[in-house]
Amino acid sequence: MNGYNNNIMEKAKIQHLEFIQNIINRMNSNSFQIKGWMITIVSALLALFASSNNETYIFVAAIPTLVFWFLDSYYLQQERKYRRLYEDVLQEDSAISPFSLSTKDYKGGRFCLWNSFISPTIALLYGIVFLLLVMLYLIFKFGICSIIIN
Repeated sequence: MNGYNNNIMEKAKIQHLEFIQNIINRMNSNSFQIKGWMITIVSALLALFASSNNETYIFVAAIPTLVFWFLDSYYLQQERKYRRLYEDVLQEDSAISPFSLSTKDYKGGRFCLWNSFISPTIALLYGIVFLLLVMLYLIFKFGICSIIIN
């Protein structure tokens, strides 16, 4: 009978891990879609700038960049919490309740939103785009190229 209970417990643990893995996959998918939306919106606003020569479009493009940077950071933070939950459920002597998906115990450190915000995988993409937009805006708004040339 004990072997039967162990088999049931093992199947429940595997299913619990599958639930957590599905959440991690959704977070990763959301992050990928956010990056795609950011690039699409910024590209559209830059195309509007190119056709109208109105530098306001460059400035406006920086806003969704920051918003999507924050959202992507949030999803990375959540993904890190669920990865930690996954690791904790894998432990033999895990104190995690069966089928619990709560991540409330994972706070601070690498689970902090700021740490996700400055994570190299996120900060490089959004930071470079944001800095390029700011530079383009300054160049076209204040004619910095003409100042440097003269």
